[in-house]
Amino acid sequence: MAGNTSDPGASVASRLLTVLGAFDDEHRAMTLSQIARRAGLPLPTTHRLVAELATWGGLVRRPTGEYVVGRRIWELALLAPTQTGLRQIAEPFLHDVYGATLATVHLAVREGAEVLYLDRLSGTASVPIVSTVGSRLPLHCTAVGKVLLAHAPDDVLAETLGSLTRMTPFTVTQPGLLRQQLARVRRHGYATTVEEMSLGACSVAVPVLRDTAVVASLGLVVPRLTRDRTRLAGVLQAAAFGIGRELASGG
Repeated sequence: MAGNTSDPGASVASRLLTVLGAFDDEHRAMTLSQIARRAGLPLPTTHRLVAELATWGGLVRRPTGEYVVGRRIWELALLAPTQTGLRQIAEPFLHDVYGATLATVHLAVREGAEVLYLDRLSGTASVPIVSTVGSRLPLHCTAVGKVLLAHAPDDVLAETLGSLTRMTPFTVTQPGLLRQQLARVRRHGYATTVEEMSLGACSVAVPVLRDTAVVASLGLVVPRLTRDRTRLAGVLQAAAFGIGRELASGG
């Protein structure tokens, strides 16, 4: 259950937020009864709140009767300073990376112990991509995530090492091995994965720095990594340097 606001003293605002909080990566579309159960609210209350959110554009009702998060929520999220400034500055550099590689390009930040994908350009190769703009994935099994994890605070690293979920047979789930990989990320300046998040997809990513602080990760996804990893990392590093320079200058 996402939360429990059955307390009669709970405010309308807190109940509305609980309804929205019932949605996550594993619950993207839900019926009214499912929302009520996850939010810990009576069905009549949930019906009234969901109707208000749908009228406002925060939720959308599908023909199947299920509700999904509406575009209005995403439009508000885009107003967050981190997303607006970073995405706008990074956009031309993402296109540069795409033009040089024709691969799927990602811009991501760390939010808690997860990767939050801010932007994505789809590549020409047929590669299974599970990320979408606004989605969250574990830190330990994507290249952008490993870059962010390599520079994360100790408490985030400890939390991640304590819950290394296996996404594919190739996902690294041994804490010692992951620590070694993160040390290499810091040493070499880029991370790679081979089919750790989804079969048939490999990734390379580099940090984006504002001055000396890692503020984001820039990565790409390709069908395979052979001798190209150094070249791809170089393309990403050039773009990341440009993004960081613009961020530092307040562009």
